[in-house]
Amino acid sequence: MPDRLSALDASFLYLEDDATPMHVGGVAVFERPAGGFDFETMHALIGQRLGFLPRYRQRVVAVPGHLARPVWIDDVDFDLNYHVRRSALPAPGSDAQLFELVARLMSRPLDHGRPLWEAYFVEGLAGDRIALVTKTHQAVVDGIGTIELGQLILDETPGEHDASEDESWQPCRPPSRTELLLDAVSETVRQPTMLVEGAKAAASDAAATAAKLAGTLGDAAAALRAIVSPAPSCPLNVEISGGRVFAALRTCLDDYRVIRAAHGGTVNDIVLAAITGAVREWLMARGVRLNPNETVRALVPLAVADANTRSYSSAGLVGNQVEAYLVDLPVGEDDPVMRLQHITHAMSEHLDSGRSVAARTLLRVGGFAPPTLHSLGARTAGTFSSRIFNLVITNSPGPQLPMYAGSAKMAEMFPIMPLVRNHALAIGVTSYDGGVYFGLNGDRKAVSDIDVVAAMVQESLEELKGTAQ
Repeated sequence: MPDRLSALDASFLYLEDDATPMHVGGVAVFERPAGGFDFETMHALIGQRLGFLPRYRQRVVAVPGHLARPVWIDDVDFDLNYHVRRSALPAPGSDAQLFELVARLMSRPLDHGRPLWEAYFVEGLAGDRIALVTKTHQAVVDGIGTIELGQLILDETPGEHDASEDESWQPCRPPSRTELLLDAVSETVRQPTMLVEGAKAAASDAAATAAKLAGTLGDAAAALRAIVSPAPSCPLNVEISGGRVFAALRTCLDDYRVIRAAHGGTVNDIVLAAITGAVREWLMARGVRLNPNETVRALVPLAVADANTRSYSSAGLVGNQVEAYLVDLPVGEDDPVMRLQHITHAMSEHLDSGRSVAARTLLRVGGFAPPTLHSLGARTAGTFSSRIFNLVITNSPGPQLPMYAGSAKMAEMFPIMPLVRNHALAIGVTSYDGGVYFGLNGDRKAVSDIDVVAAMVQESLEELKGTAQ
């Protein structure tokens, strides 16, 4: 029988609505090589690589009567032309025009009657550039059986690819309604045993947790208060619309190294400090009066090593191995260095846990890992109550060498994190080939000035750099 969606994956489908489509995305900008690189070449490249991602040719089917969670089945009518689409800007297209197109594409939910992904090949960019915009549903990318499409098509060396698609795939026969029902009934019959086993496991986990708490009561109590307490009131937390705005920011990795040498911390700490400064300025521009102790709580998904195996393989960095960390950003602090020090202190608790994963380790996961890690971060954020944080920030390091789709060199890559209910802003950050790239996804009504927020992040980073010289 076909694979059944996990409870988490099914929840992403059940909770989705027009205002909160649950797909993660990315914008990869490429330099067109001298020999050319057209839509047909990208179309063929994606078609060839799909053989490594069976889930991208499967769709979700509900069980009659909803007796069990939906299942994945092969799409017997799979049409690559539907999923890989061609688009263009009026040449010479500007970045602003590209980002407006991205915002409109990301605001549209994916068709649940087809495999849950889309890719748009965008031509007409100034400077003879092309872009690939990807959308992948959070139910698809689990990081083990399926990675994000943006990771699969990139290689460390340029190369020409055969212009033919992979024609070896043959879909399996879809199950009948009767087969779906029988399988669901069979699983339901087994459920009592599964519940008992689950209860035993939960009791065991509770006992282990209690033992740990006994040894670290003070720290645990503080962590518990942070988790259960609601996030501070913030203009970023409003009822959101279905419209989106998108902005991007390019920064230089060397600037972060200069700041780190002067003030300590990590590149991730500096990223958070720059965002903190920007949120501070944005709030004050909205007339919010900030007291010195004012904070905005960010949910920051971070990759961790498997606590039992200490594995740093791809299987050790996925699923529950990407954990959410709550960080109170000190937006009331007017000194940029003090903001950084506050964040460094807060993030050091994660580093001291012994489970954090260094950037160089993430790069060994295989291929261009950031798209997948951002997707896993979005999945992790989706499991938390939205009342305990104000915004989501993901930061995934990428390789510091050029990557290629066929013969086309990727110049830059901007993550697109989905918005969760009542959250008007989500920020994804990726470092790549000497740059640090921010993708800011916002609600079209609540954060219509998203480009101003991006500029404020740049100004905040420059302010920090100025203190280091």
